[in-house]
Amino acid sequence: MEGTPQPNRKILVALDGSRHSRNTLHYLAGLFADQDDVDLHLLTLVTGASLPPGSEWLSEAERANMMSPQTRKKLVAHKGFLHEAADFLSQRGIAPERVGQEVGVSSGSVPQDIANRARQGRYDAVAVGRRGMTKLEEMLLGSVSNDIFERSRELPLWVIDGRIENQRFLVPVDNTPYALLAVDHLAFMLRGHPRAEITLFHSTAILAARPRPTPEEFHQHWEPAWCEQHLNRPDGLFRAPRQILVEAGFPAERISELETAAGFEPSRQIIRQALMDDYGTIVMGRRGPEARKGIFRGVSDRVLLMAEQVAVWVVG
Repeated sequence: MEGTPQPNRKILVALDGSRHSRNTLHYLAGLFADQDDVDLHLLTLVTGASLPPGSEWLSEAERANMMSPQTRKKLVAHKGFLHEAADFLSQRGIAPERVGQEVGVSSGSVPQDIANRARQGRYDAVAVGRRGMTKLEEMLLGSVSNDIFERSRELPLWVIDGRIENQRFLVPVDNTPYALLAVDHLAFMLRGHPRAEITLFHSTAILAARPRPTPEEFHQHWEPAWCEQHLNRPDGLFRAPRQILVEAGFPAERISELETAAGFEPSRQIIRQALMDDYGTIVMGRRGPEARKGIFRGVSDRVLLMAEQVAVWVVG
């Protein structure tokens, strides 16, 4: 109904006090400082603290007394950089009432703890900064962002690499419900945004798989009549995602379309296009583990691994 209040959008922001966390805060402040209905919950987790079962019901002071001196020192340090993070956001126009702070104790797996908090709090997205590891180190040793990516396929995950200034979004589309769900997430998170620009992008790269989703896969999310009008037509590749954005209130004049046949493999072409045309964010859908192989099964993994100096949103 017109005039019905919209729910606030909530982002869980995982921080570790590093400069990579500062890049995450810089990115979020740049996007959402003037969006009063976007709330940020800052989370940091203390590792190495062994607490007995049931201690989660104790007060913070009681739990602190059960920790070793070294762990208590970590706790104080983590609280300190969360306060600094909140001050950083405040200086950039995000009111204190929009920023929550939480210092938690890890159960042993930081990625799993972050994913669990995201589910429990029903957050709309999880934002993390990529640590300064090489791509080989990430493949061999793993990373928090990649571990969250693997453990929580249903959570929208935003991975921020580097200091990102612009608010231009590159959105690969491929006539699958997974790509449209990513567009739907983007439309929700950019609701009422005054500056963002979106490019719907399709690569007909030689090695790209040709997805063949069934009508029932789309009808789980969109009415058959809507699909018939906007999707089941020669220009449906771009018409359907554009319609989702427009229906959500995103200005049509800030949506563009780009199709290319360059390159041999979709993930490399997506990254190349983002760097070549200076996009700040790539937004992608991903399939569940049970889905048939298609363009976004494996492509999002490779984009997330290879992307540098860009934010990647992966929507399950």
